[in-house]
Amino acid sequence: MFAKSIARLPGWVRAGAGARNTDPMALSDTSLDPADFRTQVVAESIRLFSEQGYESTTVEQIAAAAGVSRRTLFRQFRSKEDMIFADHESLLAQVADRLSGDDEGSDSEQTGADPWTAVCSAAEIVFTHFLDTRDLAVRRLHVVANVPALRDRELVTTYRYQRIFEDYLRRRLPGESRVRIVGYAAAITSVHNYMLRSMIRGDDDATLGHLRTELSRIRRALGGGVSNPVGVSVVTYVPGTPPEEIVAALREQLHADGGEQRQ
Repeated sequence: MFAKSIARLPGWVRAGAGARNTDPMALSDTSLDPADFRTQVVAESIRLFSEQGYESTTVEQIAAAAGVSRRTLFRQFRSKEDMIFADHESLLAQVADRLSGDDEGSDSEQTGADPWTAVCSAAEIVFTHFLDTRDLAVRRLHVVANVPALRDRELVTTYRYQRIFEDYLRRRLPGESRVRIVGYAAAITSVHNYMLRSMIRGDDDATLGHLRTELSRIRRALGGGVSNPVGVSVVTYVPGTPPEEIVAALREQLHADGGEQRQ
């Protein structure tokens, strides 16, 4: 759909290498919003990589398809790898901004969520983005699967998300065990990526709701746990004590435990 709509724009013609912009003003610069520009470059680069192969596609072809000059393209991206993962750069910034905003209101009552929960919410940003752009994600998955260098780049990108989570939790929870923080961030990242790949591959069970359920389980097991911890009261009695006396003793103990907690 994206390629077809481009072909109908004034100044665009079809060529063997794909859509080509004949307007010299468009080729010299771009008036698009930076985020929109990156999305356009990602879409066009993935389309060309899918049609022609990663190694066979040139930067010049991508620039022509995106409607910018080669020089403009290189001002934004250092390599073809940068182009195919350009939307991840925007997502990384969004995730960091979301958690940074939580940092500024460090009181959990202001943010509405504890730090462990905030990480789960930030991870949902990435899943939702690719849920909304699944067709593009499917094409990229096929391209990346056939290029070792791109698979390596994808692993590095995954770790960058995990590192953002770790850095945020260390800032918000300075007294927390580093092992616990690293384990939590790794678990959130791994489960998110598994669900994300399942969604991209067409698994009907890989929904946003299912992701939230699984991330919530991790939070309870490794993070902040339940918001209202369970209390335990102990009553000792001599074998043969009537049940009524045991119940009365338990009632008194519960009242005593409640008084201690209020103090």
